[in-house]
Amino acid sequence: MVGVVGLEIHAQINSLSKLFSAAEVRFLAPPNSLVSFFDASLPGTLPVLNKRCVEAAVMTGLALNCSINRKSLFDRKHYFYADMPAGYQITQQRLPVAVDGKLTYSYLGGHKRNQMVTKCVHIKQIQLEQDSGKSLHDEPHNQTLIDLNRAGVGLMEIVMEPEMSCGEEAAAAVRELQLILQTLGTCRGNMAEGQLRVDANVSVHRPGEPLGIRTEVKNINSARFLARAIDYEIQRQKELLEQGGAVQNETRAFDQKTSTTVPMRDKEDFQDYRFMPEPNLPPLRVYDSASVPAGLDPSQLVLVDELQACLPELPSVRRDRLVQTYSILPEHSFTLVNDDKLLDYFESVVKSTKAAPTKVIGWVMKELVGSLNQQDLEISQSFLLCSPFSPVSPHTLAELLDLLEAGHISSSAAKHVFQELWKSPGKSAEQIVQEQDLGLLSDPAQLRSICQTVVDTHPEQVRAIKQGNQKVLNKLMGEVQKDTKGRANPVQLRAILQEMVST
Repeated sequence: MVGVVGLEIHAQINSLSKLFSAAEVRFLAPPNSLVSFFDASLPGTLPVLNKRCVEAAVMTGLALNCSINRKSLFDRKHYFYADMPAGYQITQQRLPVAVDGKLTYSYLGGHKRNQMVTKCVHIKQIQLEQDSGKSLHDEPHNQTLIDLNRAGVGLMEIVMEPEMSCGEEAAAAVRELQLILQTLGTCRGNMAEGQLRVDANVSVHRPGEPLGIRTEVKNINSARFLARAIDYEIQRQKELLEQGGAVQNETRAFDQKTSTTVPMRDKEDFQDYRFMPEPNLPPLRVYDSASVPAGLDPSQLVLVDELQACLPELPSVRRDRLVQTYSILPEHSFTLVNDDKLLDYFESVVKSTKAAPTKVIGWVMKELVGSLNQQDLEISQSFLLCSPFSPVSPHTLAELLDLLEAGHISSSAAKHVFQELWKSPGKSAEQIVQEQDLGLLSDPAQLRSICQTVVDTHPEQVRAIKQGNQKVLNKLMGEVQKDTKGRANPVQLRAILQEMVST
């Protein structure tokens, strides 16, 4: 049996005000401080559609290769939650703003997880809808408090077809979508703040047979937790069926502490949502510049072709450009594109050094990111590194790489200098090389004398080399580098040792 996964993703639109009211959108505001009369569903209040939210949905649809419906409709979806005062949600059930798109995503797969796997999932639709408020459960006092600050905030519900097979694929798709939304500026994508929430529809079946009964795992706020929840649910359903049981069509939640899913409610008990056209909103129409009806002000309209022309460079295009321009590995392009500040740092170094981009990326990925990790700094905090006051600014690393390229220091000495730069803010690479006498030995006679001493004190290794084991030569080179503190030129060193052991 194999798993089948589809996703419903609720992306909070990055806007100043809510979808149908002028109330401000702000995270961590005091409870119930950002609530308009409409948000509280007071009698006589009417919705006024936020143009920015429509533009965000259209831009997202274009970036996801969707067809944009020039006419879409709003509907009421009726259900009762304490944090939804109206008793219904305004959504787009019948005719959403965008349909029939696709998202291409990649992840590292294979047995050694070193192969780039690229897949595509189809986007069924993108619809505009209201968010609900929040119910805050105060268990010690046996009460529930309602905060309506979030009620009415604009959402894009992005529905992905059930074409994924495991948690790893779903997590990769969500990460790629998150990056696209952040690049567009249509959603901040901070999952910890609830700006991107994922519902996973999971089932299992035997290939060639109809899809199995699905369960829905609700409100997952982390790509890592999403992968765990899906993989657990697939395995749970497989074991249940193998034991002769039946999968229930139910809603489940992911327990982060136990990494398991637990039942929430039975979907068979769901009430009829009683969808009906929203009577207070006319059809939503968007246009192309050439098709604006006479008498309408284009500045008040959403123009699809203008939004298409304004789309920024998308992550997939940027990764391809980096690979083509700098000849770096695809996996390195993913790391760079995932962090704008790291990408800025890399490109600044490339522009300032004579070293090849392939060498620069190695230093950025291994030395720079490694040092950040050692100091418990997130890569997202790498904005500090673009400051001229940073211990290893782009200019400082470029200077160090130029010293290495010019043959003034060895690679081991360069790594030592890099670590010293972290400890000595304000110093240059050149200063550290001079203070610690790390420059390459330039006197051939001195280097030959050191090599002779190593050869004389390691007769067994010399004998092994003469018998054809050339790998042992590397051990002799290591001994010389130890004596010279890494200051010997490797090319010159190898030539001298080979000459000595061959006589």
